[in-house]
Amino acid sequence: MYEKLRPVTATASVLLAENPSPMTLEGTNTWLLRAPDAEQVIVIDPGPLDEHHLRRIAEHGPVAQILLTHHHFDHSEGAARLAELTHAPVRALDPKLVLGGEGLGEGDVVAAAGLELRVLTTPGHTADSLSFVLEDAVLTGDTVLGRGTTVIAQPDGRLSDYLSSLRRLAELPEGLAVLPGHGPELPDAGAVAREYLAHREQRLEQVREALRQLGPDATPRQVVELVYADVDQVLWPAAESSVRAQLDYLRAG
Repeated sequence: MYEKLRPVTATASVLLAENPSPMTLEGTNTWLLRAPDAEQVIVIDPGPLDEHHLRRIAEHGPVAQILLTHHHFDHSEGAARLAELTHAPVRALDPKLVLGGEGLGEGDVVAAAGLELRVLTTPGHTADSLSFVLEDAVLTGDTVLGRGTTVIAQPDGRLSDYLSSLRRLAELPEGLAVLPGHGPELPDAGAVAREYLAHREQRLEQVREALRQLGPDATPRQVVELVYADVDQVLWPAAESSVRAQLDYLRAG
């Protein structure tokens, strides 16, 4: 399963990093993109600073560009080392992550490896979260996962931003596959985004009900203990981060 390149679409293959955890699921998906007749490859999210994983990525080069969906270490930590190995630039929304190339922003088009990727800013999980749209798929980082739901990460994640990002993804053309940062690929980004929106509305209503029971000044931990009572407690810290974002959203009116 780990470190074996697995084709997923006509232009996208995945190399799974061996960093499993409750938050990363089986591990980080490093995506390698190239047109069928292209020599070079685009790398999305090199993953952690794992020399074996990074050398396996480099073996599938030459690498044209290294793109980051966001700054979390399980996606970006290995980027500088991969740049050393491949002499490819690192591009991201966060200027602190950019190496040897230009940054990325809304509406940019990355043309390399025989492909064109359209950049969407999709904040919410983090402020610097990006998605990349191909003709037949969208790479979502942690904005949409292959299994489960996304944490609104402190300190810069915001639920209002996340809901707006999900609405953008819900408007994508029907049939675009989801190539996520963790977990398996999914068949239809728009449908998944609409499911995520429904789930978030359900959670918000549960939090509203918890506040009615606990009082308006309830802490995130108190809400988690009530709303997430049926969830494995190993996931409660992540749930607490999301509940904090939900409380901020509700209290802001």
